Amino acid sequence: MRRFLPDKTTCFSALSGFLLACSFPLPDYHLLAWLGLIPLIMVMSKRPFKSGFVAGVVFFAVTLYWLNIVMTTYGHLPVLLSFLLYLLLAAYLALYWAVASWASCRLREFRGYSFALTLPVFWVALEFLREFLLTGFPWATLGYSQHDWLPMVQSADLFGVYGVSYLIVLSNAALAECFLLKSRRPGQGGLWKTLAVAIVLLFGNYAYGAWSLQQELDARAESLAVTVVQGNIPQELKWRPESQLNTVQTYRDLSLRAEQDGARDLIVWPEAAMPFYFQDGGPLADSVSELAAEAKTALLFGSPAYRRDSGSLRYLNSAFLLSPTAEVQGRSDKIHLVPFGEYVPLGTFLPFVNKLVAGIGDYSPGEINPLPIGSHNLGVLICYEVIFPELAREYVRQGSDLLVNITNDAWFGKSSAPWQHLAMARFRAIENRVWVARAANTGISAFIAPSGKVVKKTGLFETAALSSGVGLGAQPKLYSHMGDLIPGTFLLICLLWLLQTRRRFF
Repeated sequence: MRRFLPDKTTCFSALSGFLLACSFPLPDYHLLAWLGLIPLIMVMSKRPFKSGFVAGVVFFAVTLYWLNIVMTTYGHLPVLLSFLLYLLLAAYLALYWAVASWASCRLREFRGYSFALTLPVFWVALEFLREFLLTGFPWATLGYSQHDWLPMVQSADLFGVYGVSYLIVLSNAALAECFLLKSRRPGQGGLWKTLAVAIVLLFGNYAYGAWSLQQELDARAESLAVTVVQGNIPQELKWRPESQLNTVQTYRDLSLRAEQDGARDLIVWPEAAMPFYFQDGGPLADSVSELAAEAKTALLFGSPAYRRDSGSLRYLNSAFLLSPTAEVQGRSDKIHLVPFGEYVPLGTFLPFVNKLVAGIGDYSPGEINPLPIGSHNLGVLICYEVIFPELAREYVRQGSDLLVNITNDAWFGKSSAPWQHLAMARFRAIENRVWVARAANTGISAFIAPSGKVVKKTGLFETAALSSGVGLGAQPKLYSHMGDLIPGTFLLICLLWLLQTRRRFF
């Protein structure tokens, strides 16, 4: 019977994955992140790759459980097939953790490097790699667990979310080294120096955050009165032709009511709020345009679009901006599409995927295109584009004074995914020191200040219009200018470290 029970290494590794998952929304016990890796680090020397893999599988399986809602409810996949694909994704993402634990153990064994030195570097390098490898999926980067501890995340304007990840792993590794003290090899000294460095960095990070929050981070000389409208249109009704008129009327009524309550400058509707081709005109499109003119307010809204390219049609997930006189000021097209949702990667080689999953789009990517509003510009991040730091950073570099995130999180149901999505959006505000206005079909719509503070927000699955004044203008710090130079450098360091053990590979 004992052979079928998991061993100590597996149990401790799984415990780390579970504790770290609990540090994310929901339940959002963010302090667990600072201790959650200790069980894994304590045992990973025995089975370096397996232990990291087990911890990663548990973490991503718990954090991304909501994928089953998406695949079964809206992709119409059989439950068993959905569960299999969900586990395959968790296993793929767990490989990044497995490589980090394996590489750190290898350097400890062959070069005598401590976990506190190597594991944070490998961890951040691999999180950075996960951002763009195979189209990228940087969901649940470890630093996002601290989104609600504002003093600890203000350094994101210097080092991005990866700086917070580094500190979390460093603190775990330093504490774990204390527990491993009895088994330390001769020549692996420096424990107290490691602890001292970790403590100095942690307190320095907190002090910087506390100092930053005392500054007028959120104040701007110019502001905009903005209303985000949450139509709360059920996903199963959204694209039905017979529901289109009711959808338009819902958004019109909410917007006009908000305009009477004080919205004056900009109204924002969510991703694909208008489930028809606005650019084709017609009664529904006219009704949208009339709203902008009637409210005398600029209107930004999501709608599918298309363009002709060498005789063929290219479909786009887009946002249109109308002026207060109902003139089209511009269109911003989604750049980073959702794989297996808006397109099939390597579709030529995977023709069966469309038959397995209903509702996969055939969209093409757009380009960075800030939209003009008066003398300022809006940077529009559509749906999960907000989890990619480089997109927000590039919009700010090209002159965007306000970031607008329009999304449709109805796909996630009443799960923790909308809360996780909002947590990541908060970092884009801090990294670029810019206001973020967020309009979500079913929630969570919000206004996020440059400090990362959520000034106002709606609940999930409520029909609402939320208004707030937002400051205009970014105040970029080091991260906006430097970008991901540090995690990129970490990636190079990791390769150099592993080359030091090359004779031991074979």
